[in-house]
Amino acid sequence: MNAIASTLIQKLQQLPQQRLAEVEDFVEFLAARESRTAAGICLGEALSNLDKLNTSPLSDEEVDAEIQAARKERLARRC
Repeated sequence: MNAIASTLIQKLQQLPQQRLAEVEDFVEFLAARESRTAAGICLGEALSNLDKLNTSPLSDEEVDAEIQAARKERLARRC
């Protein structure tokens, strides 16, 4: 365990239960923010890769056909 973790544990042990709940909420907030940041980076990279493909966007009809095909495939797997 590194020095920062040890120091944090010592400080946490001195807090009342109510404050520990606040710390837990804050840690969960930080973890969620990290997760959103990572997801945003992945999305940005994916969009960049799509741009590099230089393909034309799908029409509404093509999107509908893709959706119907995926639904048909999923239904076939259930049987």
